[in-house]
Amino acid sequence: MNILVLNCGSSSIKYQFINMQSQDVMAEGIAERIGESTALFTYKSAKYTRKKQELNIPNHETGLQLIIDSLLDSANGVISSIDAIDAVGHRLVHAGEHYSDAVQVTDHVVEVMRECISLAPLHNPANLKGIEAVKHNMPNMPQCGVFDTAFHQTMPSMAYLYPLPMEYYWEHKIRRYGFHGTSHKYVSQKAAEFLGKDLSKLKIISCHLGNGASITAIEGGKSVDTSMGLTPLEGLVMGTRCGDIDPAIPIHMQQQLGLSVDEVNSILNKKSGMLGLTEMSNDMREIEDQIVKFQNPAAIQAHDVYCYRIKKYIGSYFAVLNGADVLIFTGGVGERMPIMRSQVCQGLEALGIIIDETENARFTDEIQVLSTPESKMVVLKVPTNEELMIALETKRILGK
Repeated sequence: MNILVLNCGSSSIKYQFINMQSQDVMAEGIAERIGESTALFTYKSAKYTRKKQELNIPNHETGLQLIIDSLLDSANGVISSIDAIDAVGHRLVHAGEHYSDAVQVTDHVVEVMRECISLAPLHNPANLKGIEAVKHNMPNMPQCGVFDTAFHQTMPSMAYLYPLPMEYYWEHKIRRYGFHGTSHKYVSQKAAEFLGKDLSKLKIISCHLGNGASITAIEGGKSVDTSMGLTPLEGLVMGTRCGDIDPAIPIHMQQQLGLSVDEVNSILNKKSGMLGLTEMSNDMREIEDQIVKFQNPAAIQAHDVYCYRIKKYIGSYFAVLNGADVLIFTGGVGERMPIMRSQVCQGLEALGIIIDETENARFTDEIQVLSTPESKMVVLKVPTNEELMIALETKRILGK
């Protein structure tokens, strides 16, 4: 079975074409700047790479056709017929409370996604463009959707309810939804496999740390609490998002500073986090360089705030789970920033965490044990693979 995995943004389509028998990525790339005067297209297979070719890509249908044509290309493609594409799996963002699992895309799924546009105004319309593009270009192709929020639908009400008048939940569905669910589910499964343990018997704290970041408490393979909320703004300090703040701050910014709703929204989502704290960058690689090479005080202070917030969530989820067996670091930052992992784990000996600094400093693309044999909690670095998880879920759902 060969599955085409799509992650559609408002002006982009990231894609991977995966052979499910071997789980190898046969081809991958991105169509970006869709709808702009000059779009870019990247295609990469084992034997050929076409980097950022400038093209005219007016819409997602054209972008998807370009992907299909590249897969079928007689010189550099990886399949000889469109029939070799068995299904399409989509990374989807928000379905409210409707789905707790991956789903085959139907008219009802599309209707639900449209209903939830107010909950994900940037993502759901873009995801819908991808679904419609597949319908247009490959009318009979089965499609599966894997929602970022689905994994967290197992949270109990005490974790997902906000202490607001209940009418806002009943009438407007204002509650904690959580995101990065596909990644948290994937790495928790991989951790259990790696340790040779039954996932249903493990208590796991999973830290997905990238430009966006979230932590999830997982018990028996199910999410019981997570740091992101109604939107991806809540929780940890992120690249450009503020994470947890006093809810009166946005009101103060409007009343006392004369800022509009849109201006405040832009500040909290695009100008805060590590970018706001360092006043130089949201890229943790650049911030790490400033710390290690130049001992930049602003970078050090921002990194302290970043690590402190992660540590607080680890402690709170240790309490929620009444202990934990495994702590996972994943995501671009979680996998590739040892000074962050070291600082987060320092001072957590009371939770049974003892980091092996030599192993933590060693780089590998494989799953890695970062804790010492004496550590009561196993600390792992687990590379995430959301595209493969989407493909696996697509195979599972459509295989029924």
